[in-house]
Amino acid sequence: MRFQSTCPSAAVMMLLSAAGWAGAPQPFSDDLSLDWDGKRMEWLNEGVDVRIGYVSETATNAQGGDRELVRYTDQITFSAMFDLEKLLGLPQATFKLAITDRNGENLSSDANLQSLQQVQELYGRDQTWRWTQFWYQQKYLDGLVTWKIGRITDGEDFAAFSCEFMNLTFCGAPVGNIVGSYWYNWPVSQWATDVKISLKGVGYFQIGAFDVNSDYLQNKYSMDLWRPGNSSGVLAPVEFGWLPMFGDGLNGSYKLGAWYNSSTAPDVAENVNGLPLLIDGGRPLMRHGQYGAYVNFLQQLTAPSANRGLSVFFNATYADTRTSRQDNQLAVGLLYKGPFDLRPTDKLGFAIGRTHVNSRIANVETEANTTNPGSVGVQGYEYTGEVFYGAQVTRWLELRPNVQYVAQPGGIARNTNDVIVGVRVTAGL
Repeated sequence: MRFQSTCPSAAVMMLLSAAGWAGAPQPFSDDLSLDWDGKRMEWLNEGVDVRIGYVSETATNAQGGDRELVRYTDQITFSAMFDLEKLLGLPQATFKLAITDRNGENLSSDANLQSLQQVQELYGRDQTWRWTQFWYQQKYLDGLVTWKIGRITDGEDFAAFSCEFMNLTFCGAPVGNIVGSYWYNWPVSQWATDVKISLKGVGYFQIGAFDVNSDYLQNKYSMDLWRPGNSSGVLAPVEFGWLPMFGDGLNGSYKLGAWYNSSTAPDVAENVNGLPLLIDGGRPLMRHGQYGAYVNFLQQLTAPSANRGLSVFFNATYADTRTSRQDNQLAVGLLYKGPFDLRPTDKLGFAIGRTHVNSRIANVETEANTTNPGSVGVQGYEYTGEVFYGAQVTRWLELRPNVQYVAQPGGIARNTNDVIVGVRVTAGL
């Protein structure tokens, strides 16, 4: 009877969720959710965790771009997590589904900022409804082994990183920021499976297999649960995670990972005759396989209380130079939760990063300028900085104003630097 009484509620409310951003699904904590007059807790006790999340990002270019504009974009996420042990008697089993809806406009393109990384990470992958998660997870050997299968986003398990900042350089799994043509971060999911092995006292090791298929990006398949045709290969990421604790509650997370995509992809600089594409044109040389490696480090430095403290992070991602237009990205920053005694749930963040355009492309651009000086901007590094302050206005609402500075947008030194002023609004219901 418990299962029968819970299922109708679950069926009606299965679209309710925790919020997620472009790069990473970030569920609201219980401190950023309403209890719905006791209903949420009642369903949770029955085995159904139901949530709704809203995030918006509004930004204006105080400097840079063709013209000064204000642009707004948002995302509503609906999801539910089902504890199948409580509902069906399946030990250590869970099922998760999430649907997202994105709306709005993109300052990066509309103002022609020319930046490599979006200044509103929330915009992207078309403004539409999507099946974002639809997976089953089973634990074995008292949680020592975890197996997941279904529609999964690459960045929720591999190279997973928070999305505290508004510039895409510092948001979500960094791999998707530079090789997004086949590594699909939130809200795009793929049919996939992965296995995670817990290494007691050390951390974990995990490996996955994701269907690589550009059709997942198309609007006509956005609400299609089943895999569309046209698969080009398999993306196989691996990751080792070390999870130490130093001193009195100073948690750390140190991830080292790599990936291989079995798809065939065009060379970024050469045609089939070994000549530069930019100058001689023709069909690109096709390369078999795409690959890279990454590190994600996060370490808490202070712990004045259980829920407060200063942390530092460092991300480095490298992709193969045969097929990747952007071949590496670095980011480092500080995050402080509860910076003031009177504001224990506020957050303060600062980060700097750089994104690099493949030097093989820059070499061809330089060659093109020898015959026609100034015809092409030579691309190199784009440098980005951001600072934000997140004010917890109520239990369910946060306002997070921020300022971004983008030097050499597009990696081109002659481009005007961008100054972006924005605000993120986050609400959990």
